Amino acid sequence: MDVTTRTTAVVVGRTVEREAQHRPGTGVFWRFWTGSMVSRLGDQVTNVALPLIAVVTLHATAWQVGLITAAGYLAWLLVGLPAGVLVHRLPLRGTQVVMDLVRALAVASVPVAAVLGVLGLPQLVAVALLTGLASVVFDVGNATLLPSIVARDQLTARNSLLSGTSAATELAGPSLGGVLVQLVGGAVAMVLDAVSYLVSAALLRSLPRPARQAAREGGAGVREQIREGWHFVVRHPVIGPCAADATAVNFVAGALMTLTPVFLVRDLDAPVAAVGALMATGGLGSLVGAALTPRVISRIGSGGALRWSALFAALFTFLLPAAGSGWAVLVFAVGNAGFSAGVVVATIVTRTHRQTHTPPELLPRVMATVRFVSWGAIPVGALLAGAASSAWGTRTALLLVAVCSLAGPAILASSSVRRLRDLA
Repeated sequence: MDVTTRTTAVVVGRTVEREAQHRPGTGVFWRFWTGSMVSRLGDQVTNVALPLIAVVTLHATAWQVGLITAAGYLAWLLVGLPAGVLVHRLPLRGTQVVMDLVRALAVASVPVAAVLGVLGLPQLVAVALLTGLASVVFDVGNATLLPSIVARDQLTARNSLLSGTSAATELAGPSLGGVLVQLVGGAVAMVLDAVSYLVSAALLRSLPRPARQAAREGGAGVREQIREGWHFVVRHPVIGPCAADATAVNFVAGALMTLTPVFLVRDLDAPVAAVGALMATGGLGSLVGAALTPRVISRIGSGGALRWSALFAALFTFLLPAAGSGWAVLVFAVGNAGFSAGVVVATIVTRTHRQTHTPPELLPRVMATVRFVSWGAIPVGALLAGAASSAWGTRTALLLVAVCSLAGPAILASSSVRRLRDLA
């Protein structure tokens, strides 16, 4: 290869070879995309299998299902902020591969324990926590890597593609998970997730090795680097309110993760296979939202897209507690799809803005800070929803969650974002 044709991009304190993405047939981005797709498909199977194992096999209560959900996202509160510094300091490709292998081993322990007859709720909580810890570092690394392999003017399109891919796996994964749980059992279904992590690790391992890390920033300590990322987020006139909105949305999402399987199985008497299909309607909504995002932004601007999508998502959550048995279960499907469509539009808009308006050396810490705050709300929502369900019933808890969903649009309406046609 002629070295004069090689270009180098500086990202997060290290250089990454970018030539491959411009050469026909090499497909660096497409290997990255494929690994993400396979891994997310396995994730979606597990998102159905774990709570269904708890509800159907272990006869868990809504509070216990909430513990599993909370454990999976508690990692963002535990290591969310340091994750940005870790991604900055550790070899990126090697770290991503190791995180995939850790998750594969954790998930594979469930079918092993089931075969041995020792599977219990504590192990499901532990598996959720361990995979969550690895996912924190992995997700921050992925979000940081994307701007280094995609041109700035292509980020919105690539983020839409990744969100659309995620939506497609949300559409196929839960349905596949529900069918597998009914046919072969939840524990065996989780083998698929373990395999998906191994495939993802192999694809990431095949990417070009990043060049040696550039000199670190003046010897700044971990606390100082975390503080810089935190101050950038909370003081930014756009990123700050967007992070607050994402926190409100994820609180609702965490609550729905806890309440949905319990509500569908016990309140609406839905078969296990149908539960997967109903949960997959969220993926359908996300797929539609991701496909429409570029068009919506071009018509009303990124600021308008953010505000209207937040309101759209909140209003559709009120359909969830209105669902009933039989054909009335379709009300839940519509509400779930509408909520997910609104959320994915807002996610694409805000993620692209962060990636294009954050200094490269701050990007991993900014991504980690936003996710620490917003994803940290997921376990809180999960636990409070479980407690509310135990106290007043699942349907009432869903109605309270719908009321809470109005917080997101209210935050945006009271911030500087309300006047912006475009966030830039």
